[in-house]
Amino acid sequence: MKDVKFPIGLKLIVVISCLLIFSLGAATTAVTWYVSDETRRTAEENNYTINSRSASSATNQVTMLRANVFLLLDMMNSAGSSSALSRQISSLFFERNGNVASVVVGNANGGIDRNLLNNRFFISNELETSCVQTFLEEKKEYVIRSASGETCVLNASPVFGQVILAMFFPYYESGFSQCAVVFFSGEDLLTAFASGSVNESFMINHDGDVLVHSDYSLVMAGVNASNSPLVIQMRENADESRQVMFTDEDNTDFFGAYNNLGIADLAVLTTVPSAVVFEPVYTTLRRNLYLTVAVLFISTMLVYFFSRTISNPVRALAEASDEIEKGNYILDLKAKTRDEIGLLTERFVRMGKGLDEREKLKDTFGRFINKEIAEKAMRGELALGGETKRVTVFFSDIRSFTAISEKLQPYEVVEFLNDYMTRMVECVNHTGGVVDKFIGDAVMAVWGAPVSAGSPVKDAYNCVKTALMMRSALIEFNKGRGGDKKPIIKIGCGINTGDVVAGQIGSESRMEYTVIGDAVNLASRTESLNKPLGTDILITENTYELIKEFVLVEEMPSVKVKGKEDPIRMFGVVNIPELTGVPGAGPEGPKSLSEVRTLLGIPEPDFSKVNVNEEEKKYNL
Repeated sequence: MKDVKFPIGLKLIVVISCLLIFSLGAATTAVTWYVSDETRRTAEENNYTINSRSASSATNQVTMLRANVFLLLDMMNSAGSSSALSRQISSLFFERNGNVASVVVGNANGGIDRNLLNNRFFISNELETSCVQTFLEEKKEYVIRSASGETCVLNASPVFGQVILAMFFPYYESGFSQCAVVFFSGEDLLTAFASGSVNESFMINHDGDVLVHSDYSLVMAGVNASNSPLVIQMRENADESRQVMFTDEDNTDFFGAYNNLGIADLAVLTTVPSAVVFEPVYTTLRRNLYLTVAVLFISTMLVYFFSRTISNPVRALAEASDEIEKGNYILDLKAKTRDEIGLLTERFVRMGKGLDEREKLKDTFGRFINKEIAEKAMRGELALGGETKRVTVFFSDIRSFTAISEKLQPYEVVEFLNDYMTRMVECVNHTGGVVDKFIGDAVMAVWGAPVSAGSPVKDAYNCVKTALMMRSALIEFNKGRGGDKKPIIKIGCGINTGDVVAGQIGSESRMEYTVIGDAVNLASRTESLNKPLGTDILITENTYELIKEFVLVEEMPSVKVKGKEDPIRMFGVVNIPELTGVPGAGPEGPKSLSEVRTLLGIPEPDFSKVNVNEEEKKYNL
């Protein structure tokens, strides 16, 4: 800070604070004083009025519907339940009350004595008439309770798949206590609740179940609103109607009003978010802010010339950060001021040079080892020692490499290997694998250490996917090849999954990250079996059991392994049928090992002469 002569923080605090305190403070005070209280009173009155109107409409519809059902049943009893006149009365009722789906008469035992169906309603709404019986069987207790004198309304929408309500009320016929149940659409109630404003009305029953709501999903899901703060206040107050303020579970403030209908213990509730109500207040605030523009304009002219001493250097720093993001760390940037911005510019240039040196070191380091290991090593996250991990180990080897190399000059061998290894390593890196080491013409790679895709299954899948990518890359590599100088290349890949010891092996002065264990040796042994078995990719049963639902394989002869009583099952990989983006694999890939051998020019093996236990080849790691 000793290099800073004129701190820009002090200048900004003095100028900007004075402007904001004067303009915003005056505007906010005026808005709060003159507008907020009046807006609140108006919103409360409007919300209460809408709630009362919705409650009155709901009461009229429910009362009228019940009266119409009583009239229907009385007329049918007078006409005789089986007469043609009775059927005509029923048909006329449903014609006049198209929103009614069914009228049911039940007894005190919960049984159904009569079920009148509005077939036109069920057909037009594509509903099954059995829904009525299904719902009544579920709500048998309400039939009994209603026959005893209780009136209630239930949500039948989850059973019908549409907004359907069921009203239960007592019905007395010839001295018998019975229950009448009417199933009707809630669409008319929802229409009556539409206020044409931001206020939202809905109806609940005695249990708090939502019966009518503009959000159909709440009704169809049979949502219960008993825990709603508005419903809780209504139950606690135990009065007919009231306007209240409440906060929901999301800490959103609402104006709320409720009205108990006095029939079937129904209640209509109306809410409106306070944020919507006070939107005019915010509008007024914005208008007041516009009034301050004149004052701010004069102040802005005074600040303008000062701001350029900040904006230009900051813009240059922003452009420099874009260059660093692109990887251009050496910056053509010079400090032009003696304040904090100038100091920051100098440090920014110094930081770019440091990043450039670090990137060069990481790039050079990463050419000799895997980049993930290089990153961990540079962060100091790798140290001597190891840990047990479940990994998938991969070995690949070029067939008859010795014979091929004898026909080439040393520099030709190196060029050929570099081209080949580049293609193979790209496949490993693409799936998140780690190249552990190169052993001559062989490649050893690991999935699961030091980084993992998340599970042994994903690591094993990525390893087999890599092998198929190598198969595709090798086919492309062999195009145009043939002869002593450019021989056709064939490889074998061995894959095994198991527990290994993974970590830094060596000394403080020279160490190497690798994996060791029987699982590694078995992967090496598996690779050597490709030639006698006529395959290019072999996996052990350890790997196969993890990914058998994804991979298409053919089982090969089993192999005896030292230290194991039972032979290890081997599988030749044909394809991953669902794989995409890999030429020669996936839905268009081979369907059998025979097709793979034809594709790669591998002769069919004579299994009668193959002894997979004749010789055990593995690398001493």
